[in-house]
Amino acid sequence: MIPQADDFKAESEALYALLAPLEDADFDRVTQFRNWTINDVLEHLHLWNWAANESMVDEASLMAYLGKIMAPELGDLPLKERERAFLDGSKGKQLLEQWRGFYLTMADRFREADPKMRLKWAGPDMSARSSITARLMETWAHSQEVYDLLGVERQERDHIRNIVVLGVNTFGWTYHVRGEQPPGPMPFVQLTAPSGEVWDYGEPSASSYVRGTAVDFCRVVTQVRNVADTALEVAGPVASDWMSKAQCFAGAAQPPPAPGERHIASLAQAANPNH
Repeated sequence: MIPQADDFKAESEALYALLAPLEDADFDRVTQFRNWTINDVLEHLHLWNWAANESMVDEASLMAYLGKIMAPELGDLPLKERERAFLDGSKGKQLLEQWRGFYLTMADRFREADPKMRLKWAGPDMSARSSITARLMETWAHSQEVYDLLGVERQERDHIRNIVVLGVNTFGWTYHVRGEQPPGPMPFVQLTAPSGEVWDYGEPSASSYVRGTAVDFCRVVTQVRNVADTALEVAGPVASDWMSKAQCFAGAAQPPPAPGERHIASLAQAANPNH
């Protein structure tokens, strides 16, 4: 049994509930993330949910897909353009229902899987538990641009601890993906969960630490906020360097958004589809 599958389902259902009342035209509204529309967000989540599912049910199909979408001959073609070649062109509410129908079935399949089952992926192989946790993380992260666009504060739950653990475990990855060595040991991390529970990671330190809310920490390690736009307390050169470029997701090194670039829209902005 993999309980993270239920967490993935819950996060997906929260985004579905946010989007269900929208009209088809609303899905063409542009978010603060790389000028992606809501349609772009759903296409991306749906396609990579499918890929994660294929890693469990049809490894050969997954590897064929990865070979095509990452083909060197595609050069600098943006990821979104590569992804569209594998989609059927559905948009708006039709795409929304396709995405939901698939993640509901997928969550059930992962829930019943062996947590230690090894699955192929674009990067190193990983366990089934890690695979569905990564889908939770990406759903949570890409949901943020939608919540921001619509001017809605997300109701966070303690299942974001899965993302916190990813953020802590990828301290070294942040540097590896940049061809660097960590400038020191991982700082002490002390976070307050949405429920008020306190979560500690690493060796306690009075001079090298990251403290604050789990939500702010997740926002930084998923790069949906610049650390300057959070209330995190960051002490020491290692903690400062890490939080300036933390990256808990796979793929090439990515810079975080600039200060002030990502934020929740005001009510006036959220109500204006042309914003």
